Amino acid sequence: MQLTGLVEKYDKEIKLAVDIMTQYDVIFAKAKHSEEIKGISPQINEYHTIVLKEARHPLLGEKAVPLNFAIGDEYDALVITGPNTGGKTVTIKTVGLLTLMAQSGFHIPAEEGSQIGIFDKILVDIGDGQSIEQSLSTFSSRIKNIIEILAETTPSTLVLLDELGSGTDPAEGMGFATSILEELFNKGATLLATTHYSEIKAHATIREGFENGSMEFDQDTLKPTYRLIIGKGGDSQAFTIALKLGMHPKVIERAHKITYGESKDYSGSSAFSKHELDRQIAMNAKYVQKQKHVKKEEKKQDIISYNRGDNVKIPSLNQFGIVSKEANIRGEVEVFIQWEKYMINQKRLTLYIKAADLYPEDYNFDIIFESKEHRKLAKEMSKRHVEGATIEKNDR
Repeated sequence: MQLTGLVEKYDKEIKLAVDIMTQYDVIFAKAKHSEEIKGISPQINEYHTIVLKEARHPLLGEKAVPLNFAIGDEYDALVITGPNTGGKTVTIKTVGLLTLMAQSGFHIPAEEGSQIGIFDKILVDIGDGQSIEQSLSTFSSRIKNIIEILAETTPSTLVLLDELGSGTDPAEGMGFATSILEELFNKGATLLATTHYSEIKAHATIREGFENGSMEFDQDTLKPTYRLIIGKGGDSQAFTIALKLGMHPKVIERAHKITYGESKDYSGSSAFSKHELDRQIAMNAKYVQKQKHVKKEEKKQDIISYNRGDNVKIPSLNQFGIVSKEANIRGEVEVFIQWEKYMINQKRLTLYIKAADLYPEDYNFDIIFESKEHRKLAKEMSKRHVEGATIEKNDR
């Protein structure tokens, strides 16, 4: 009892000492971990830009093929294609893990000059895309996860999606995947997705704000190199591998026509196939340059706060509209476009003419955005109580 009393007398000091020891223990543990992974302190930014130089998955260490990666500057959505076991999933896991590590105060296994953006949330849907049991229950569980991701996504969210749209009919899966990517992009998310769908690769080629990436594949050894190449889409290499392994060219030609709706000659040697693939990649690169807008004078633009009545341009729709409601907590602005109201993330808008330059200071915007019945009811309710009547007021 006497000893207990003596200890109790210094209760506060003991608790403080334990807390300090715990904090120092965590700091020393982080330092030791940094030495083991050869970690560096990345540059931190609030612009949701991620730049990784010679980065490695923290659990693979020196065995990992270094990853060079960038997003958030010239594009906010990266679609990664390529063969199975080529490293697509490891790539997006590496980006997610290193972002979490940096935001948790850890050093990351990468080279100096790497940058990590700060995100409020990192939302993930990564499943085992190589399971032979792509059943309805698997698809259903993934769709439920996607629904939650769509509901929680904001402009400060990093979204990682693996094999989006898999586990169901390919045509429907492709449609789902494209629509989901568009919705997440319109919400302002920073987005990484892996896929086998060539249609999504084509969509990312011409869609402003999207970029293609592919996992490199050595056609001579028929093995992946696990290197990410940003700027061109890859493919599953199924036809190339089949040709190398001795399948008759006529079978592959028939498969190519069924898949792509066009004829292609596979009767040459493997060297011819590689030459043909390189030629198509070069043609695709020219097409990409022709389709993309060259508007990269500024690396980053501050997000503009739009006011009711501002005339804005929506580049993705090639349309003009008028802001009817200012941004909500998700950064979504209600825009009046051709008599229809749309919710569009403020990052996807460009100010054309300010409301102050178009309308008098005391202008009543209800004349534009509200129906005659709505305005009449509002006027009546301003004079007296109207039994059973309700009206939604725009306070912005």
